[in-house]
Amino acid sequence: MKILTEHIEVPGIETIDVYRKHGGYQAVEKALKKMTPDEVTEEVKKSGLRGRGGAGFPVGMKWSFLAKPEGVPRYLVCNADESEPGTFKDHYLMWKSPHTLIEGMIVSSFALGANTSYIYVRGELMYVIHILEKAIQEAYDKGLLGKNILGSGYDLDLYVQSGGGAYICGEETALLESLEGKRGNPRNKPPFPAVKGLWQCPTVVNNVESIAATSWIVNNGGDAYAQIGVGRSTGTKLISASGHIRKPGVYEIPLGITVEDFIYSDEWCGGIREGHKLKAVVAGGSSVPILPAEMILTTATGEKRLMTYESLSDGGFATGTMLGSGGFIVMDETTCIVHNTLTFARFYHHESCGQCSPCREGTGWMDKVIKRIELGQGRKEDIDLLVDVAKKIEGNTICPLGDAAAWPVSAAIRHFRDEFEWHIEHPELATQPGAVYMRPGASWSN
Repeated sequence: MKILTEHIEVPGIETIDVYRKHGGYQAVEKALKKMTPDEVTEEVKKSGLRGRGGAGFPVGMKWSFLAKPEGVPRYLVCNADESEPGTFKDHYLMWKSPHTLIEGMIVSSFALGANTSYIYVRGELMYVIHILEKAIQEAYDKGLLGKNILGSGYDLDLYVQSGGGAYICGEETALLESLEGKRGNPRNKPPFPAVKGLWQCPTVVNNVESIAATSWIVNNGGDAYAQIGVGRSTGTKLISASGHIRKPGVYEIPLGITVEDFIYSDEWCGGIREGHKLKAVVAGGSSVPILPAEMILTTATGEKRLMTYESLSDGGFATGTMLGSGGFIVMDETTCIVHNTLTFARFYHHESCGQCSPCREGTGWMDKVIKRIELGQGRKEDIDLLVDVAKKIEGNTICPLGDAAAWPVSAAIRHFRDEFEWHIEHPELATQPGAVYMRPGASWSN
């Protein structure tokens, strides 16, 4: 079943006339003319919709935390920064069907009592920004934005703001700082944005996919949305599938299908590229723990692992991972885990804002030590040093970037320690072009 991408390949769906011919903006009419803001919020709560940006926090519950002092404006900010390596679902949706997001912004802003809202887009996606701005102008021209929308008495102005290309601005308080024209440094919490957010006013920050899903929920009801999926993982999820698969791309899946089906079914990824075998998967973007083939397909208890928040995290970090942002990176046996870990570590070192010492210094140390191992200059004690540095970063920073930098390194060593040891013990082999350690007896070895 498709909710967000049902009409995404319809020619001209990026225009408001074609979008409305396929049922677009019916949720706006229903919400503004037949529902109260509290009723919209209640439907979102009933749906069980969880934040699709990575944290997975219930959207309706987050909305209910919004402070509503008299005479103080409230804001809805859409986090379209999407800088997580391996994740590209949000900009695909905005590029192909911008009105899907805009309709969700109107419905969500109405529910929150916001009269001014923003879409914060990463600066590299200038073509997406132009598409959104054109679509927003179409909505103004049709009376779907601005004063007295559809004669309902509700006013909303919607703006697109370009970011500066900083990964840290995906963190909601750093995003708000950037939106205010400041350097994108995360804020100490509390106070939380729901109490003091944009310009010290109550603010909700939600992901593109989260906001876009609210229109379907208003049209069809929260109960109907909750019937899709499994348990607390309700609805559908956009997955950015990349790596060594036959059919990379963005897929909208019903939560609850097996990981094995997602990787090998012709409906989704189509299997591993011909002549190769699955070695490892990063299931939710670069910040979540990597898992080897045998652990990503089955849980520690032997059950088939599902594409849900709960199943992917089953076993904790010892044998599990996270759904995260849905950046699903598949690696076959030609992948060097040490080199891949270095790529991630270098990214987080570069993107650290430098505000917190553990992150500022620790990401640099991990980058340097892993590079030393990759270049054949590693020492045996380097492996435990990396684990120790990661532990000292995790949980000791203002924002989750420190955790995001630590988890990939810890997980790579936890599951592929022998590969790091091989690089250190056999530098003459490890530094050969294209050299990859082959674990004896592993399911992905030749």
